[in-house]
Amino acid sequence: MNEREFISALRALATSPEARGLEDDAAVIEIGGETLVLTHDTLVDGVHVLEGQDPADIAWKLVAVNLSDLAAKGAEPVGILVSHMLGDDDHRFIAGLREICETYDVPLLGGDTVRAEGRRVWGCTAIGRAAHRPVPSRSGATAGDTIYLGGPIGRAMTGFESLRDDGEQDDTSYRRPTPQLELGEKLASLVTAMMDVSDGLLLDASRIAHASQVTLSLSSKALEPLAPQGRLDEALRWGDDYVLICTGPARLEAELPLTPIGEVLPRGAAAVMLDGEPPHGDLGYTH
Repeated sequence: MNEREFISALRALATSPEARGLEDDAAVIEIGGETLVLTHDTLVDGVHVLEGQDPADIAWKLVAVNLSDLAAKGAEPVGILVSHMLGDDDHRFIAGLREICETYDVPLLGGDTVRAEGRRVWGCTAIGRAAHRPVPSRSGATAGDTIYLGGPIGRAMTGFESLRDDGEQDDTSYRRPTPQLELGEKLASLVTAMMDVSDGLLLDASRIAHASQVTLSLSSKALEPLAPQGRLDEALRWGDDYVLICTGPARLEAELPLTPIGEVLPRGAAAVMLDGEPPHGDLGYTH
């Protein structure tokens, strides 16, 4: 099975409404007057991080990508549970974990520790408290909405290349992404759909389109200033940006740090369009 086929098979098990049909990166649960948001992500050595990368950076990224999922739901972090596979420089993992927990005031609530042979794997579950109800999803975009992006794309791509080729990275976007928690909370009551860009802008835009049964039409002219010069096509597909993409009413950029990048159209032949045409090739990263 590929990733899409496996998730489709899981939907037969995830029948609870709190699972949102596995169309979102998080589950939403009502408990005692509170709305909790739960999400889980895994990092694999040599896949999501470079082999031999500083474990402090791995710990940061592990937590940050989960906090980014909370940001896409407009949720305030309540705590995290972390799974760690023991190996070299475990003290550095602890140092990075302490740093991100202190930076975002997120308590460590528990987790698991194992030792095994082979490629190392780390997991994190993040729990958040929704700032607004209904909690934003991928499925609310409607024709006529404006599409917005909460920051640049492609910085993780160039940072990865520098780290791989030179062992250095001036821009920490790849090693230590910044979850847009504050922006997500502000957007929660304003947007019709929202998610974070983790697998490439084109692919993640198509996920909003599929969930909302619309077409997202993007403009390369609007996107070019947000990407490394001359590398827009790669930046649209590379991923690891962890900026928010959302849909909503016009002129939100007048109030918040957003860039309009296109418009939502009635569902057409393609889920996502770039300058009026379906993009060629793969839309982003899949396992």
